[in-house]
Amino acid sequence: MKKLLIIEDNLEVRENLAEILELSNYDVTTAENGKIGASKAIQGAFDLIICDVMMPELDGFGVLRILSKNPLTANIPFIFLTAKVEKTDFRKGMNLGADDYITKPFDDAELLEAIELRLKKGEILKQQFDQNTHGLNSFIAEARAREALTHLAEERETRKYPKKTTLYEEGQYPKAVYFVNAGKIKGIRSSEYGKELTTNLYKQGDFLGTIALLKNEPYEESTEILEDAELSIIPKKEFLDLLYTNRDVSHRFIRMLANDLADKETRLIKLAYDSVRKRVADALVLLQEKYQTDKAEQFSISLLRDDLASIVGTAKETVIRTLRDFKAEGLIELEGSTITILDIEGLQEMYN
Repeated sequence: MKKLLIIEDNLEVRENLAEILELSNYDVTTAENGKIGASKAIQGAFDLIICDVMMPELDGFGVLRILSKNPLTANIPFIFLTAKVEKTDFRKGMNLGADDYITKPFDDAELLEAIELRLKKGEILKQQFDQNTHGLNSFIAEARAREALTHLAEERETRKYPKKTTLYEEGQYPKAVYFVNAGKIKGIRSSEYGKELTTNLYKQGDFLGTIALLKNEPYEESTEILEDAELSIIPKKEFLDLLYTNRDVSHRFIRMLANDLADKETRLIKLAYDSVRKRVADALVLLQEKYQTDKAEQFSISLLRDDLASIVGTAKETVIRTLRDFKAEGLIELEGSTITILDIEGLQEMYN
């Protein structure tokens, strides 16, 4: 039986809620104000918390702040219950880490549906992630960050960009962050001799332009559309406001920057010391890991040889010869610009 905590100062509402939830086979504990509620939450082991916003002693926002900083309670699903519907209150609650917001008067079915949905999501998190405290905490923080960022990207101006279009160029100053709704994009840098090297690959769900915006410096790379794309445009101010007020979002981008730096260091080492065969194999594995969206045994991608050469860091003619060798060895299949990987393990063994 799932354990729920209700924090509500209105006796009638509190008892009504408790009765509804007990009849729905939940183990219910109640608290008449925020201070008592926060204390019970820390002492108990609850599966979900329902909390009023406007309360004496300690309001709902204060309760959430306290619980979100405590490792024992930070990952408990949290639903606000309030008569206020102002957008600023809604945003404040979601930025603090609330999972949902229900307004009074509420419909019983609506309330139960929201509770069941949050409990199911919690179970999915537990099943999908490492069964340890650190792993679960990290996953839920990531999930909350993604939810907040996805919400920020919703109802934004969206634009469609055809293949080979330049999104922004190295040296320009950022005015917004881009969220990829669909398509494939590459980040590129050019040498003084005009030779291009692919520095990043972006897919659906990725953000572009964040590093330059955070540093308040010009872009260090240009971006080109590899496959027709649709992007949401998030104004600079709104992105920074969310980043500075939502700790999960901040942590996500710190990890992103750290991982990006580690990936680039690894690529530099490979470019310096690996053979062309290893680098081409590495690039093909990278493309599959980045862009495969299903569990099919084979992965195919339409990619110009110039684009693959810029990922590998070598001449197009060298890439073409290497691909022919891979085809002869049964590692890949070639048809026009389409490359189909037949033996991913063979490619992985080549550079491991």
